[in-house]
Amino acid sequence: MAAISYDPVPVLAEFAERRKITFPLLSDEGSRVIRTYGILNTDIPTTNATYGIPYPGTFILNAKGEVTSRFFESAYQERNTMTSVLAKLGTKIDVPATRVSGPHVTVTSYLTDRVAAPGTRFSAVLDVVPGSRVHVYAPGVKGYIPIALTVEAQPGLLPRAAQFPKAEDYFFKPLNEHVAVYQRPFRIVQDLEIDPSPQAVAGLKDRTEMSIAGTLSYQACDDKVCFTPQSVPLTWTIGLRPLDRDRANPGK
Repeated sequence: MAAISYDPVPVLAEFAERRKITFPLLSDEGSRVIRTYGILNTDIPTTNATYGIPYPGTFILNAKGEVTSRFFESAYQERNTMTSVLAKLGTKIDVPATRVSGPHVTVTSYLTDRVAAPGTRFSAVLDVVPGSRVHVYAPGVKGYIPIALTVEAQPGLLPRAAQFPKAEDYFFKPLNEHVAVYQRPFRIVQDLEIDPSPQAVAGLKDRTEMSIAGTLSYQACDDKVCFTPQSVPLTWTIGLRPLDRDRANPGK
């Protein structure tokens, strides 16, 4: 892993020392690499002191140096965490998790990160395992109750889009119909963000953590019968920290 920015070496060195960063922070003075990747932020006037910054994002490369995926934010205040990116790619994350056994499914739930600052975009992950010969319906199905994850609204928290995997086609012979389902283990990734707006930052100023509540709703069926719809309550806790706004003197 490496981070690239347009900052001079002294700025990056001081920041890495202060934040105990051990992975490489690469100085791209003149934004040559940023331009090569086509991500120079052209919304910033050339007369602005911050001209040269990129649109913030993350590239994932394979061993051959080929880009295999990328994740970009819509605003510079937002940042996907690396663990959130890895969770979306299906990687197993070594973090504390809670296992909940609901009727006909087992859910392992966790947050990708333990601490977040305003603008941090992290994820709640649900690894769902249907029971033997059991399926649940995928989002968007008609005539059946699809699986859904909802997060309770609260000041300072911005629930973003949830990522569901591609569903399987299930043929229900008695009705001669095809329907989208999950009948093998699958992962739901719910993006969450600590609100970076000035009002939200002020409201969270003295808080050190935030409790997040959600609900997983689904109806499980087997090849003969559909069972009673279920709602599984979920809770997570994320630690809160302020943004690091200090910037070293480039001439230091």
